[in-house]
Amino acid sequence: MNPILEHMTGMNTLTDEVIAMDFLINAKSAIRNYAMAVTECATPEIKTILVKQLEEAIDTHEMITSYMMQRGLYHPYNVNEQIQLDLQNIQIAMNIPS
Repeated sequence: MNPILEHMTGMNTLTDEVIAMDFLINAKSAIRNYAMAVTECATPEIKTILVKQLEEAIDTHEMITSYMMQRGLYHPYNVNEQIQLDLQNIQIAMNIPS
């Protein structure tokens, strides 16, 4: 999208937020999948590898969450603030010309 249009529609900040949120959702999915895989693995060697991957996914999740919180893109500890942010993002999305 054109930078001028991004600023006019509010998409300049929303784009970073959308990318970060997508990354966060994928990290959560990876954590869940690795945790399930650890319980299903056949050998101790595979379990060791999967546990390491699980720990890395948890670390990645923490980094993404911290990034988003520092930039005011995510408020996991304040539901009211998160709801207001979500409503604001919905309004921005609804105002995007199609």
